[in-house]
Amino acid sequence: MRRYWVPSASIQGETAQIAGEVFHHIFEVCRQEVGSKFELITEKSLAHFVEVIQVGKKSAQAKVLESRQIPELPLPHIHLALSIPRFPVMDAVVEKAVEMGVHSIHPFFSDYSFVRKNANVPDNKQDRWKKIVISATQQCGRGELMSVQEPVDLENILSEFNRTKGRLGLFSYEGDAKKTIREYLQAIPREGLTEVWVFVGSEGGFSTQEVSKFQALRMEPVTLGEQVLRVETACITLSAILKYEFVML
Repeated sequence: MRRYWVPSASIQGETAQIAGEVFHHIFEVCRQEVGSKFELITEKSLAHFVEVIQVGKKSAQAKVLESRQIPELPLPHIHLALSIPRFPVMDAVVEKAVEMGVHSIHPFFSDYSFVRKNANVPDNKQDRWKKIVISATQQCGRGELMSVQEPVDLENILSEFNRTKGRLGLFSYEGDAKKTIREYLQAIPREGLTEVWVFVGSEGGFSTQEVSKFQALRMEPVTLGEQVLRVETACITLSAILKYEFVML
């Protein structure tokens, strides 16, 4: 079934008003018409099964036939902190993270990141990532939009991470990592765990100084095997492992 993301204000009782970019996508790109049935998802994790009853030049009206609550993402929430890679790679990570059930992405600047400061991130990138999130959300049918935070320095993220209880943190490292991710996860307590943060470097990985900063917060480096993975592969692999370990018990 096709699904489309709309603001919750679009749903008024048993009627859905469709306009703007989503109207263009539904009726001009996807060629829906009067009589078509599909789901409209809103930010309140509600999915409304609707039937189109009227289509104009710039707006359409649909009748809500049925509504259902989409389950929330289960705990612990997975947060992906990523040293900004090349932008096409970042786009791919955003899309796949939505599908894998990641709660949020936190881009940061590091010693080896593709860009080193906010001024070098194009103004339209945040809007582009939001559109990718919406598109992937429609495809996979999750109820919550994954947030992509504004890029910050690594130190900013680590200072916030260290203030909150109930968080587990780990970072993948292609250098001297004595534990596999399996060994690391099997050794940690699960009670009270609400968030799992995973830190991934960009194409250049992490510097030795950054590794020391992680270890100062009691985060050990973990390895994903002998092969050195691309950034997007590492992000998908880590998300899948964490989802299997904590969600699919």
